[in-house]
Amino acid sequence: MFFSLAQAQDKDATYKPVLGQMGKDVMWLPTPNELVDKMLDLAQVTADDLLFDLGAGDGVIAIAAAKQRGARAVGIEYNPKLAAYAQAKVIAAGVQDKVRIVQGDIFETDFSQATVITMYLLPEINDQLRPTLLKMKPGTRVVSHDFDMLEWEPDAVVQGARSRAMLWVVPAHVAGEWIFKPVNAAPFAVRLDQIFQRIGGTITLAGRSQALVGAQLQADRLRFQYVADDQTIHTVNLLVNGHQMQGHDSSLGFSQPLSAQRR
Repeated sequence: MFFSLAQAQDKDATYKPVLGQMGKDVMWLPTPNELVDKMLDLAQVTADDLLFDLGAGDGVIAIAAAKQRGARAVGIEYNPKLAAYAQAKVIAAGVQDKVRIVQGDIFETDFSQATVITMYLLPEINDQLRPTLLKMKPGTRVVSHDFDMLEWEPDAVVQGARSRAMLWVVPAHVAGEWIFKPVNAAPFAVRLDQIFQRIGGTITLAGRSQALVGAQLQADRLRFQYVADDQTIHTVNLLVNGHQMQGHDSSLGFSQPLSAQRR
């Protein structure tokens, strides 16, 4: 249940946040404007995005996403007075048609529709959020101010004057055994191993197995190469959709469609 921001504003219209004030799990320290810009750049935020800022503070990231990029944004802030203060800043910035700041607990609030997540939390909180983030739609961009995601390595890091921004792109879940069915060739099996966005595996052709070459996973797009029995190098590009994939197998300038099903 969200707290009524109008009630909070009426109750204490003179409220001003104090640097370092404690919240539920972290103290409030605003993200510098220079790093806000870098975070939005890193996530490639556009007007097509819905950004959720976890631990919104005074709303600076959500407001910037709307004013600079035209994105819709929702800030989740645990402190009701700070949430009300941030919503007043939203109105003052004239972006209330695109931005709202709500009072809520980030562990209890649904942000599954987000295309971009921003946050300035501690590593242990990021780690607690990690299972939820990894269940989000592949391709969702997650950007953190300063703090990492422990074993989940970032896809990109940008250094600011005094702090850094890190980007993770939520990967599709592809681990397991797959049967590939080219249109004009015999089916073959592929085993994919996965640690977050890092993947590898083997392909079995006519009873012989070999390691995949150059296997890459970016969001829901999978790419790898293999050497066929005639020693030609094949490049496979696929779009992952749950337990199915669709794509093409290309070699020597020719390409054929293929599909795959997880066993």
